[in-house]
Amino acid sequence: MKVVVDMNKCQDHGQCVFAAPEVFQLDEGAHLVFVGEPDDSLREQVEDAADVCPLQAIAIED
Repeated sequence: MKVVVDMNKCQDHGQCVFAAPEVFQLDEGAHLVFVGEPDDSLREQVEDAADVCPLQAIAIED
């Protein structure tokens, strides 16, 4: 699984951090950082994060 975030769309709302904290975090400057290729066991959390993103900036590629 590959996580792709359109950083042109992302506005660092952080909803993905709550849905999948092992994959998404906000850095010291409150900007999104993420694991690009997380373990497949986290797929459901990543799908939830993509669903709750207000700007639909998160995509999953297989």
